[in-house]
Amino acid sequence: MSRNPSVRPRRGKSGTVQIEIVVRSARWRRQPRAERVLRTAVRAAAAATSTGPAELAIVLSHDSAVQALNREWRGKDAPTNVLSFPASRVGEIGPPSPYLGDIVIAYETTAREAASEGKLFHHHLAHLAVHGFLHLVGYDHENNRDADRMERLERRILARLAVPDPYAVRDAEA
Repeated sequence: MSRNPSVRPRRGKSGTVQIEIVVRSARWRRQPRAERVLRTAVRAAAAATSTGPAELAIVLSHDSAVQALNREWRGKDAPTNVLSFPASRVGEIGPPSPYLGDIVIAYETTAREAASEGKLFHHHLAHLAVHGFLHLVGYDHENNRDADRMERLERRILARLAVPDPYAVRDAEA
């Protein structure tokens, strides 16, 4: 969830995205392809949103750390799969920084959701990376119109990565 839902999507010439991945939980060692999946997914999202040269950090953490962040920043005392912390805010003076912000992903919640939804771990991880990145560049899902717009873009990006539509089961049940 974005910390600042009023940030507008950045548009511009597509460029290089520098991604720092910080591993804060040994559980992530169970997924040796995770870093490659994250880099591929974020670069695909950056290309789809025409994000210019940019930098961001992805923190691979665990449920208790993400729960603490969720409680502090969103007032929700529960773990969640992904949190995004955009670096810029609407109304900031001066040129935009290339640093977009941070994405934090909880291993246990990600693994539990993938298993319960019958998804490959790496497909779910790619979806969370794309989702988190879109929050960094200003997309949100606070209302139905914005949620539909964000989900359409997520589906398009993930299809390019050969990741099945993460919303297909939900839509079929509706």
